[in-house]
Amino acid sequence: MTSKTRPAVEWPTVALLLATYGVWAAAVFWLPEWSLPGAVVLAGLAITQHASLQHEVIHGHPFLNQRLNAGLVRPALSLVIPYGRFRDTHLAHHRDANLTDPYDDPETNFLSEATWRCLPEVLKAVLRFNNTLLGRVSVGPLIGLVFFFVSEVRGWNRRAARSWAAHVPMALGVVALVAVSPIPIWAYLCAVYLGLALLKIRTFLEHRAHDMSRARSVIVEDRGPLALLFLNNNFHAVHHMHPHVAWYDLPAMYRAGRDRFLACNGGYRYSCYGSVFARYLVRAKDPVAHPNLRRVTEKVDA
Repeated sequence: MTSKTRPAVEWPTVALLLATYGVWAAAVFWLPEWSLPGAVVLAGLAITQHASLQHEVIHGHPFLNQRLNAGLVRPALSLVIPYGRFRDTHLAHHRDANLTDPYDDPETNFLSEATWRCLPEVLKAVLRFNNTLLGRVSVGPLIGLVFFFVSEVRGWNRRAARSWAAHVPMALGVVALVAVSPIPIWAYLCAVYLGLALLKIRTFLEHRAHDMSRARSVIVEDRGPLALLFLNNNFHAVHHMHPHVAWYDLPAMYRAGRDRFLACNGGYRYSCYGSVFARYLVRAKDPVAHPNLRRVTEKVDA
C-alpha cells in the first residue's frame, strides 16, 4: 500500500493511540487508589499496546508525515528502549534475507555456535530455559535488556547517541509523572516488566531457522485480545511481505490470500496463542545456537 492509495489519516490507529494514553493515565493516576495490582496490570497492558503502536509508526502510520508519527509515540512509557533505537534495529530486522541470523538480524533470539560454545554452563541453562515460553515471559525481559545494552555498547555511534539523547528526557518525564502520581515507582517498574513480558509472547516464535527466508515468519491465526494487543502482528508472515499495510487490514489480507501466504511461509502456522502456550509453555521450541547457520567458520563475533 502506497501513500497514493492510503488515507491521509488512519483514524483507527489515531483512536487507539489516544485510548492507550488514556488507559495509561487511568492506570497511573486513578486506579492505584482502588487497586494497586489492578493498576500494575493495566499500566503493563498500556505499555505493551504503546510498543505495538511504536512498531506501527516505524512502518509509516498513521499519518503521511513520519516526523509527526514519531512524535506521537516518543513518550517513553517503557523507560528502557529509545524509540530511535527500536526504529533502527527493527528496520534492519526487515532485511528478510538476514532473518534469524545472529550476526545480521538485531532482533534474533539465536546465538552463533561460536558464542554458544564459549558460554559457561550456568548461562547456557538460563538461555535454554529462556527458550521455553515460561522462561521467555519470566526471565526473558531481563535477558533481552542485557543483550540489548551490550549490543548498544559494542555498536555505539553518533546515531545511537542521538537516539539516547532524545530518549533520556522523555523517560525522565515519565518518571516525573509517576513520581507525582499515586502509583509507587517500584510498582510502575513492575508494570514495565509486565509490558515487556507480554511482548515476549509475540516475539517468542515469530521467526524460525529455515533455509528459505520467506519461510521464517509465522502465522498465528488468532483474533482474540492478544491479537489486538499486538496489532495483528501475529500475522507476521503477512506483515513481512507487506510491511506498510496498516494493522487493521492484515487479517482481511491474510484471509483473502491464506493459501498463498501459507505456501510462501512453508506452513509455519499456529491456530491461536492457546495452542502455542499448550505446546511450548515448559518445552523449548528452538535450540539457542542457530541450527543451520551457513557462515565462514573463522568469522568471530564483533
